[in-house]
Amino acid sequence: MARPRLTRALAALAMIAGTLIAAQSSTPAAAAPTKVAPAVVPMAVPSVKAKQIASGGFHSCALTVENRLRCWGNNAYGQLGNGTTTNALDPVQISVLPNVKAVTAGANHTCALTTDGKVWCWGANFRGELGNGTTTNASKPVQVAGLKAKSISGGTSHTCAVTTSGKAKCWGYNLNGQLGNGTTNDSSVPVQVSGLTKKIKSIAAGGYHSCAVTTSGKVKCWGSNSQGQLGNNKTVSSRVPVSVYKLAASTVVKAGLHTTCAITKKAAAKCWGLGIDGQLGNGKLTNSAKPVGVSGLSKKVKKISIGVSHGCAVLTTGTVKCWGDNFYGQLGNRTTTSTVVPVTVFGLSKAAKDIGTGISSSCAVTKIGGAKCWGYGGLGSLGYGGTADQVAPVSVTKLY
Repeated sequence: MARPRLTRALAALAMIAGTLIAAQSSTPAAAAPTKVAPAVVPMAVPSVKAKQIASGGFHSCALTVENRLRCWGNNAYGQLGNGTTTNALDPVQISVLPNVKAVTAGANHTCALTTDGKVWCWGANFRGELGNGTTTNASKPVQVAGLKAKSISGGTSHTCAVTTSGKAKCWGYNLNGQLGNGTTNDSSVPVQVSGLTKKIKSIAAGGYHSCAVTTSGKVKCWGSNSQGQLGNNKTVSSRVPVSVYKLAASTVVKAGLHTTCAITKKAAAKCWGLGIDGQLGNGKLTNSAKPVGVSGLSKKVKKISIGVSHGCAVLTTGTVKCWGDNFYGQLGNRTTTSTVVPVTVFGLSKAAKDIGTGISSSCAVTKIGGAKCWGYGGLGSLGYGGTADQVAPVSVTKLY
């Protein structure tokens, strides 16, 4: 990829990592990545099995089969949830949350849904993204105020959830209308997304926009639309949900920094929004304000995740495909060559069941319960005990 595109991507990385909110706190923001030489690390056998993974800015968390969380990487704001602000090269356990059902990671905060429907968040809280009625950072989980949920999603500095009654609610940063309540006022407690008061199936919080899927398969998006990430064939932002243009009925939607992707009911991958680094996966280096098909992924797509400038998907066979920027090896194909179409991640052919993408790294859960990560290794973001970049998957160590 051309150097100007990389420069713009790195500028976006700095913004999502915390420079946007640094003026409000003396706590240092996570630095943008610096290039380091790839290393070869032996694969390890996991001592505890994982079933879900979530990647944020430069940290990730794995949910184990015992319904407990292990997190690793950047911890500048307490986003690992272990009561410290010390980075972790290996996973650390969040012992105060024993019954976790799902986990999501924002840029510098993390949230978990427990089996009783309660939502707990920790980490950066400059904009109220922890949802507990304050703007105080928390290095241990705090409960989101007045919420019972069935799914959650963390964005740059805001968070969204689907309630047990099928409503869409969001909280945190709202400059671009990403809370969807018709205003641009931040909220440190959940607010109702306009018009989405029932029959919401899933939700996704991105950089400065959000999206939801209804039980009928319709996708609605709201917030920033500068790159076409709302998918309504326009580039005008919206403080309330708008319908994605001519998108087939879908089951899943995921939101990245300025890009959005969905899986249709026919298991096809569709993406829209920012595309200058190939993150739409359609063979081009241009933005699209309406959904385009990801090349070669017109069927059998099971999971999808989109980060800042790259995306990844898990097929029904378990094979992992990634596309877009590959400066740090985040596509996992043993190169640092970027691509505008999906490539197969090395060693994960027919092996994975979940996927997560961070700013410049990727992580997957294997069918046997292992956690593997690749790409940018700084701050311990890959969880293997080191900080060197990895151009192919390495096992997350000490997952106990």
